[in-house]
Amino acid sequence: MNDQELLRYSRHILLNEIGVEGQQRLREASMLVIGAGGLGSPAAFYLASAGVARITLVDGDTVDLTNLQRQILHTTDRIGTPKSQSGKTALAAINSDVEVVALTARADAPALMDLVAAATVVLDCSDNFATRHALNRACVVHGRPLVSGAAIRFDGQVAVFDLRSADSPCYACLFPPGDGEDELCAVMGVFAPLTGIIGTTQAAEALKLAAGIGESLDGRLLMLDSLAMRWHSVQVRRDPACPVCATRGVSGRR
Repeated sequence: MNDQELLRYSRHILLNEIGVEGQQRLREASMLVIGAGGLGSPAAFYLASAGVARITLVDGDTVDLTNLQRQILHTTDRIGTPKSQSGKTALAAINSDVEVVALTARADAPALMDLVAAATVVLDCSDNFATRHALNRACVVHGRPLVSGAAIRFDGQVAVFDLRSADSPCYACLFPPGDGEDELCAVMGVFAPLTGIIGTTQAAEALKLAAGIGESLDGRLLMLDSLAMRWHSVQVRRDPACPVCATRGVSGRR
């Protein structure tokens, strides 16, 4: 890192758990963020401010007036702009040293395989089960840690599936394919600060994983009732009969 970077990231470097070495690992990390909406916005903001090397932001939608209540990457003057491009503009204003790759497309399974393979950590900030399961399968195949978040109404949840470890559960161990139905903000509504709390927590977990510090949420589901502001955590174990990860070997690959 040069002198300007040492100054910019000095408050991280002052933390003994991070230091120069941990910050350098962040400066070399590549983050894949699927979804530039309510969760992806705060997550991407903090990844960029922390100085990760590359953020690949994937979203097929355009900015809509109804998004602005919670999707803080976007502004009124960018209504109608692809969310990935709007997000790139916002992140460049925060930290021009971070490379932001904006992909305006709905992430399908073949594309996700290539995107996940190139990532250090994957953040699932999507809003539908089909994408979540396709992303999980790609993370299982390539042994990449997956940080999953969800928020609807006043309820949020965050989990980490560190698929570098053979003992870690995958998303399908917790939510088997076909078990859930998508709950949409357009129908159910969502409390604006909730998406910030969950997305920021996803960023914290992703940065810890990339820097190699602390204890992650791997094997735990953290749930928030923001109406009562109560957190609850439950253990998540690997399902030996999981249709996605049951045959995963010790290397974390299928």
